[in-house]
Amino acid sequence: MIAAAWLFGVGGAILVGIGGFFLLARPALLPEDLRYLRRTAGEIDAAVPSLREWLRLVFIVLGGYAVATRTLTIYLAATDIRNAESSAVAVLAVAGASSIGVMALVNFALHSTFRWLLSAAAALWIVATLVAVLFSASTRLSVGPTAL
Repeated sequence: MIAAAWLFGVGGAILVGIGGFFLLARPALLPEDLRYLRRTAGEIDAAVPSLREWLRLVFIVLGGYAVATRTLTIYLAATDIRNAESSAVAVLAVAGASSIGVMALVNFALHSTFRWLLSAAAALWIVATLVAVLFSASTRLSVGPTAL
């Protein structure tokens, strides 16, 4: 289970980094955003003059949220996942699917430059989940049924 904890921890750290990027450095509109919108930056600025400032604030909030939740993920991976009876694996699997999984899928829909990088992070999450589930199953098999 230690391997799964490390994999989840690394996955959480990667997502903290992504959250930090959104919090500190992500521009309001990436080139792929403009391609998806089929507009130039000038057209967007003329049509919605405050959009960039508003999006910057949205990404600051999103980044802070990502850092906070992924910090909790790292803590959960480091403390509770080692207990084979814990529901932590299910919680981590749902957290990964709803965060990096959704992010990777949306980035494929957008034909994002980041889609493969995000898919690698999602794959890491899937591997961590499989390792944890397999370890938990093998632990239950080796211990045998519990006595009444």
